Amino acid sequence: MKNKALICFCMFYILKSMVVSQNVKISTNGKFCEPSIKINPKNTNNIVAGSVLNSYHYSNDGGKTWQTNTLKSPFGVYGDPVIDVDTFGYFYFTHLSNTPGGSWIDRIVCQKSEDQGKTWNDGSFVGLNGTRAQDKQWTVVNRQNNEIYMTWTEFDKYGSKATKDSSRILFAKSKDQGKNWSKPTKINIRSGDCLDGDKTTEGATPAVGPNGEIYVAWTGPNGIVFNKSLDGGRTWAEKEILIDSMPGGWDFKIPGLYRANGLPIIKCDLSKGNEHGTLYVNWADQRNGDTDIWLSKSKDGGRTWSKAVKVNDDNTNRHQFFTWMDIDQANGYLYFVFYDRRAYSNKNTDVYLAQSIDGGNTFKNIKISEKPFKPNTKIFFGDYNNISVHNNVIRPIWTRLDGKKLSIWTNITPMENLFETK
Repeated sequence: MKNKALICFCMFYILKSMVVSQNVKISTNGKFCEPSIKINPKNTNNIVAGSVLNSYHYSNDGGKTWQTNTLKSPFGVYGDPVIDVDTFGYFYFTHLSNTPGGSWIDRIVCQKSEDQGKTWNDGSFVGLNGTRAQDKQWTVVNRQNNEIYMTWTEFDKYGSKATKDSSRILFAKSKDQGKNWSKPTKINIRSGDCLDGDKTTEGATPAVGPNGEIYVAWTGPNGIVFNKSLDGGRTWAEKEILIDSMPGGWDFKIPGLYRANGLPIIKCDLSKGNEHGTLYVNWADQRNGDTDIWLSKSKDGGRTWSKAVKVNDDNTNRHQFFTWMDIDQANGYLYFVFYDRRAYSNKNTDVYLAQSIDGGNTFKNIKISEKPFKPNTKIFFGDYNNISVHNNVIRPIWTRLDGKKLSIWTNITPMENLFETK
């Protein structure tokens, strides 16, 4: 009897350990990186992803299997893929442009899919302003009216060292499912340079509040800052609010990477839980010498922000980097995906998932990649990973490198097998 109980006990933990590593390779051509992913809230089996330079991927079985195709547009497709979805289940793929006859990245393009990510329209564009570069866009959909809000950086001249050239954060919205866009509005107070570094205004991400408030966070010369609009983006506060000074800046070095950043992500809790209306900003920086993952929150609409708390729960001096976060709006749980080297003294890299069920006060960390990999400074690895969560379905997405081949991956492990929650 005791032997049977022991065998059952051992089998339970063997099976559980096997379940925890349900990695799925999405791509096959060895060139994909910088992925974005979104779960369809109407059907969590339908998931769409995008990747550099011009590829889209879709799954109709929860991420177990994927189809990949090339995205085409008359305005060109040139990276920075961002996937979003509205309450109808229509997907939006925004990206940089390379329009024939135009200037490199002179506009942001938005393409729409009405068939679960299988096909996409030619798209619309926003931000065309002569030869100025339009870069690093992110979007959010207002679940109350399906308006799409977009923020991005405009460079007078990308890479220019001239003091007369500057960078700024722009905002625009679409009220008709991406067909047309409002005239871009400048929302930053202090401008940055055009060098794509610590003193550049960059990394703007938007979020929507419970009453339709539009919140935006980005980095620049002052660190991580915040602004908001209470009238649908028509007007913005005349003073930026400092979230964190971000010691060491957002542009830093990680051994083995061509380049790395700690650009911020802002999210708002719209669930019916205790943290309803709470704003969260997640980023990475090197204030402690190594790179760590951080979180700050505001419970008063962004007027004041908490002191940064560390998301990665190791006590090493190893690097954690390329973070992204999402909130499960069904329950208010926070999820983070990031690269992690806590187990190694070299460039070996794992992928970790973190969860907080108490509003960012405590965190559980778990390794979700099945085996480590080593990046290579000679191969562009992208600028971000991504994660989408809906009703306990968690779908992180990340890039790995094997030899000289890039690939993107997800993990389809059920939430209850990853984290034991009360």
